[in-house]
Amino acid sequence: MITSLQNTKIKWVRSLQASSRTRRQESAFVLEGVRLAEEALSGGAEARLVLYSDELGERGKKVFNGFAGRGAPMEKVSPSVMRHASDTQTPQGILVVLPIHQLPLPDDLDFVFIPDSIRDPGNLGGMLRSAAAAGVNAVLLPPGTVDAYAPKVVRSAMGSHLRLPMRQLSWDEIEGSIERLNIYLPDVSAGKSYLDVDLRSPLALIIGGEAGGASARAYKLALTRLHIPMPGDMESLNAAVAAGILMFEVVRQRAQPGK
Repeated sequence: MITSLQNTKIKWVRSLQASSRTRRQESAFVLEGVRLAEEALSGGAEARLVLYSDELGERGKKVFNGFAGRGAPMEKVSPSVMRHASDTQTPQGILVVLPIHQLPLPDDLDFVFIPDSIRDPGNLGGMLRSAAAAGVNAVLLPPGTVDAYAPKVVRSAMGSHLRLPMRQLSWDEIEGSIERLNIYLPDVSAGKSYLDVDLRSPLALIIGGEAGGASARAYKLALTRLHIPMPGDMESLNAAVAAGILMFEVVRQRAQPGK
């Protein structure tokens, strides 16, 4: 059992939790908790390291046995070491280090999501969860958006990292990838209501950040503005909520091709 906080494996996990630079260099990230570990196991992910403790319940032990049966490196740790390695206040007794494995992008992009200047990890995680649920076939992450593999993003995304093709790209690369798509950008003061816009054709949806909105480059790319009508006395919606509304309007319209 690992009991020292100075153990090299524990220091490695902490560095992955704390540093986007380390995650990029190591091409690895951390999943915490039984639910996400189950998702990784069922998806066939090859763990680079599994930490577990006596706090693990029966459900978690099944996940532990699954990774152990695949020959994953397993290390038992003391509860205090698990708390130190974890990014959550109440660890569930299992933590998994996974390689960052980029799913292939489809040859024909049809439904692309671009979270622009999103700096709140919880918001980005919620957006990725909605994107996976809505069947988005690519997420393109421009400069200025929080690291998609940061711990709070991973927790909020609830397994979306294992399902979504994601790429961190420059704006020039993004422009080249979506040049044949209709590009939409919500704007609280411009464009048609999203209910009056035909969203059935191949498209890219850009959602701007919570504080400063979308970047100048996003406004240059998106020739079509739309807005979400808000009859209540509020200036704007949370970015993740707006993203979910618009992504599922795409789903709704595409389920009714005769609209």
